[in-house]
Amino acid sequence: MARTESNMTPLGTLAPKFKLKDTNSNFEYSYDDLKGQKGTLVIFMCNHCPFVHHVIEEVVKIANDYRVQGVRTIAISSNDISKYPQDAPELMTEFAFRNKIEFPYLYDESQEVAKAYDAACTPDFFLFDTEDKLFYRGQLDDSRRGNGIPLSGSDLRGAIDALIYNRSLKEPQKPSIGCNIKWK
Repeated sequence: MARTESNMTPLGTLAPKFKLKDTNSNFEYSYDDLKGQKGTLVIFMCNHCPFVHHVIEEVVKIANDYRVQGVRTIAISSNDISKYPQDAPELMTEFAFRNKIEFPYLYDESQEVAKAYDAACTPDFFLFDTEDKLFYRGQLDDSRRGNGIPLSGSDLRGAIDALIYNRSLKEPQKPSIGCNIKWK
């Protein structure tokens, strides 16, 4: 499995707009339909990636913890399902159910959204402010499969707290590391 780092898109970049089908509800949603009152967390992920499996429980906790504070979470899978059928939309629904994912899990069949965000890996985290400007991109925390560091979500939680409470953001932001997005 390749260890791919996120591309570290420049802070301040505007959130690319999209309209994608949610595999949990079968409705189509745009970024504007789903964005949060105080911020929006966009996560590129997929069903089969061991890096996603390692962090998914903490990701769900973060989404639940901050939802009540006005930060919405949106997950997007952009993998090529002809080569990786385990990432197909119907299996995304099952993955969401098994992992108690209550936030939208959108399918980017054309991969145009992943390209617009310059997403590179799964998981890849993008946190946008109320003006849809990129505030944080990077890792959840320093935990990786097999490195012995427990999951805490400290980097992402710190970024969300800084956004909500108008604090300066910890630098440098470290890239996320995961499986590469499976391009067509």
